[in-house]
Amino acid sequence: MTSRTRRWIGHAQGFARARFSAEGYLGLHLTIGALLLIAAAWAFGALAEDVATADRITVVDAELANALHAHAGPALTRAMLIVSNLHDVVSIGVLGTALAAFFAWRRHWYWLLALILAVPGGMLLNTLLKLAFGRARPHFDDPFVMLQSYSFPSGHVAGSTLFYGILAAFLIAHSRSNAQRVAIFVAALLLVALVAASRMLLGAHFLSDVIGAFTESVAWLALCITGVSVFRRRRAALAARVRLEPATRLQR
Repeated sequence: MTSRTRRWIGHAQGFARARFSAEGYLGLHLTIGALLLIAAAWAFGALAEDVATADRITVVDAELANALHAHAGPALTRAMLIVSNLHDVVSIGVLGTALAAFFAWRRHWYWLLALILAVPGGMLLNTLLKLAFGRARPHFDDPFVMLQSYSFPSGHVAGSTLFYGILAAFLIAHSRSNAQRVAIFVAALLLVALVAASRMLLGAHFLSDVIGAFTESVAWLALCITGVSVFRRRRAALAARVRLEPATRLQR
């Protein structure tokens, strides 16, 4: 093995160790965030392509939408309407404002920044995607809800994923046990799934609309939370370096 090869292998090993290290601002958290971003963005892109080209998923969408509409009873419909209304743009705005006020009160400035970037920014992204795809909503002779906006991706699912995602990330970061972290993660997923089910049962969205909104929002969340985390860790590293410099000069 040549010296150049050994140096290359050494650099590669050092790079890998740094990417999976819990220390530093370019360590494990950045690796996980980048992988999640790539996976979610890829999933959304693949689904969006199938929707745009009217692939097999659109046939499944129509069949499932018709089946749900045919079997939706009055009591279940009313319950799903309540769930849906609690997660519209106004409701998510109120919930987001309350969470922002809590972060400001507790001086969690980086979490406040992540919230501001994730929820309003993610909802803007969702609106732009709706306009880009221009997909019509499910159509029924006796609809449960009457909506004129576009269908793909779902705004309700996007908003709930963004809000509950930030809330879950904050709670997980401040949890003391893995059991608590798992419970928080599962609870957030179930809440988003409930919102998705409500939109599909009410005939407001297809299956691909809610999956698309979820993957789109997860990718955006990963970008925002990881970006703010790197920014926070970078500032902390620079501050620590500044504090150490006077002591180093005195030792010399």
